[in-house]
Amino acid sequence: MLIERRDFFKTLLQTLAATTLALPKRKGFAAPNLSNPKIAKQVIVLGIDGMDPQLLLQFVKRGEMPTFAKLMREGYWGPLQTTTPPQSPVAWSSFISGVNPGGHGIFDFIHRDPSTFAPFLSTSRSYDSDRVLKLGDWQIPLKAGRVEMLRKGPAFWTFLEEKDIPATLFSLPADFPVQPGKAKIISGMGTPDLLGGYGTFTLFTDAEIPNADHFTGGRIVKLQIVDHAAKAVLHGPPNTMRKERIDSAIPVSFRRDPWEKVVKIDIQDHQLLFSEGEWSDWIPLKFELMPLFATVAGMVRIYVQQVFPNLRIYFSPLNIDPMESHVPISNPYSYSQELSQAVGRFYTQGFPEDTKALSNGIFSDEEFLVQSRYVLQERLRLYEHELSRFQEGLFFFYFSSIDQNSHMMLRTMDPTHSQYNAQATREVKDAIYFFYRAMDDVLRQAWDKMKGNSTLLLLSDHGFAPFTREFNTSSWLVENGFTVLKDPSKARESVYFDGVDWKKTKAFVLGLNAVYINLAGREVHGSVSPAEAPKIKQEIINRLNLVVDPNSGRKVIHEAFDAEKIYSGPFAHLAPDIVVGYERGFRISDEAVLGKFPAGIFQHRLDKWSADHCVAPSLVPGVLLTSEPLVKKDPAIWDLAPSILRKFGLEIPGEMEGKSIFS
Repeated sequence: MLIERRDFFKTLLQTLAATTLALPKRKGFAAPNLSNPKIAKQVIVLGIDGMDPQLLLQFVKRGEMPTFAKLMREGYWGPLQTTTPPQSPVAWSSFISGVNPGGHGIFDFIHRDPSTFAPFLSTSRSYDSDRVLKLGDWQIPLKAGRVEMLRKGPAFWTFLEEKDIPATLFSLPADFPVQPGKAKIISGMGTPDLLGGYGTFTLFTDAEIPNADHFTGGRIVKLQIVDHAAKAVLHGPPNTMRKERIDSAIPVSFRRDPWEKVVKIDIQDHQLLFSEGEWSDWIPLKFELMPLFATVAGMVRIYVQQVFPNLRIYFSPLNIDPMESHVPISNPYSYSQELSQAVGRFYTQGFPEDTKALSNGIFSDEEFLVQSRYVLQERLRLYEHELSRFQEGLFFFYFSSIDQNSHMMLRTMDPTHSQYNAQATREVKDAIYFFYRAMDDVLRQAWDKMKGNSTLLLLSDHGFAPFTREFNTSSWLVENGFTVLKDPSKARESVYFDGVDWKKTKAFVLGLNAVYINLAGREVHGSVSPAEAPKIKQEIINRLNLVVDPNSGRKVIHEAFDAEKIYSGPFAHLAPDIVVGYERGFRISDEAVLGKFPAGIFQHRLDKWSADHCVAPSLVPGVLLTSEPLVKKDPAIWDLAPSILRKFGLEIPGEMEGKSIFS
C-alpha cells in the first residue's frame, strides 16, 4: 500500500532464537460446553472487506446475486456504522474488541512514537533481540526478538475459549502476531511479507522501466542478457545476524529459448520451464542467515510476463511460508501446516492482491485481475475446506477481494470517473461485479451449512468512494502557518519531515486521516504548550472545514473531528488530535502521508489506486446481513462482538461498549 518496507516496519527477526516465537502445538480442543439450551451451536460470520451497500443493492436489483436477495428478504440487511476513520485496521479492531478506537488503541494505518518520532505500522511492531553475542562480523542473539501486537484489550473469542466453545477464525484482520489460546486462527491483514512490509514485488528485466528508482512496493532488477542467458539475485530479508544487516539473497538464473517464447529459471533446487504468460504455483525458498546454521523459509510465485523482445519476469512479494513459519501467523502452530497440506500453500501476506504492481505500471488491468483471481481461488479452496469441517461454535472467514479490487478497479465501471476508459475490455469493466458475484456463492455455501438454532452474519467494515483529487494536507498546514519549514524553497526535497523547523511548528500530518498538535511534553520536538493546544486545534478544525477545491468549488473536508470528542476509553490518549473526514472524491496524497510536502495543495489523482474509503465515516458505511431480525437500530461494527457472545448465552463484558443487535 503506502508504506515503504525499510522505513516503517523493521524486518521480522529471523534467527536461531526465532523459533521461540512459534506457538505451542495443540492436537485438539475441549468438548464445547453447550449445556445451556439457548446457546446456538453454530455462528457463522463472513467478513467481506470493502463491500459497499449501494453497489450491493445495485447488483441485487439486477437479479445477479440471488443468495443475497434471499437473505435480504428472510433476514435483515442494512448499512453498518463504521469507525472514525473508516480504515480497515481501525474498523476490524473494533469488530474484535467491541469498543471504539479509544478502547483498542488503533487509529490509522500509521502511528508514531512521540518520544522518538519513529513511524511504525499501527497493529504490530517487531523488536530485535537485546542480547547478542558479537563474533567478528556476526552478532548471534542469545534470546529471541519479539513481535508485539499493538491492538489493546481482549478479543471477543477469548470469552468463548473460557467456556470451551470452539472457534475458527481465518485470515482475521488486525490480529498479528496471533496469540496463544484454544481458538484456531490464521492471521490476516497486518501480517507482513518476509521483508517486513505490506508487500514488495521484484521484476527482473532487461527493459528500461520509467521511474523505477521511485517505486514503492516494488524493486526492478536490471538484467544483462548474453546469448539469451542472465544471472541475478533475489533479495530477501536483511540479515540481522550480520553487523551490516545486508540483505540475504538467493542466486537466480534465466535462459531464454532463442526461437520460442519459453524461459528456463533456476533458483535453489528448482528448475522451472515457463511459457510466456504462465504463472507458477508457490515455490518454497530458504534464505541463509548463517552458513550451515540458520535459514529463513519463504515462498514466491513467478509470472513470465514477456520473453521477447525483452525479458520480463515478475516475482511476487516473498511470503512467509505457512509450512514453516518463524513468526506467529497461526494458532496452533501446526494449523497453517495442516491447511497447506490439505489444499496447498497460500498467501500469508496481509494484502495479497499486488496493487503496487498495477500502480507502478508493471501489471496491466488484465494481469492484475488474473493475479487477484488467483488470490480468490486460493481463498475459496481454503473456505470450502474449513467450512466442510465446521460443526459447532464460531466460524469466521475473511475475504479481501472486493476491497483490494475496488481500490484499483472501481474506475472501470464508472463512466463519470476521471480514469474511466471507454475502450476497456468487458472483463475489465465487469471486474467489480465478478468479485461481488463470487461472494454470492460464498454466502450460499454458508447458508447451506446452517443447522437448526444457527446464526449467520455477513459484514463489511466500510464501503467505497471514488478518489479523483489529492489534497496535500501537509502542504496546506505549511501554507496556513501551522507547519514551518526551515527553507520553503526546498519543500519538495523534504524526506520524513527533515526540513521542518520544529521550534516554530504547531501541528503536523502523519497518517491517512491524522493531524497531530506539536505538543510540548508529548512530542519529542514539541513546541505548543498544553494551555494553547486547544485553541490551535480548534483553529485548524475550523479552517479545514472551510477548504474548497478551486477546480470544482466543492468542499474538500466533510468534517474534521476533535479526537477528544469522538474517542473514549483507556487508550484514547494515543489518538491523533484531529481526524480528517474527507468528502467523497478527495483524500490526502500518498506523499503527504509520510512527512513530505508536495508542491501545491491540490492535484489530480493519476495512480490507479483511484477509489478509497478514508473519508468521513457517514459517507462509506459498511454492510450487515443476518439470518434473523435485529432489535437494535443503526447497528455498528463494535456491536457485533457482544452480539456473537450473546448468541452463545454469554454475558457482555463490562469493557465492551457495543450492544447486542439480537433479542
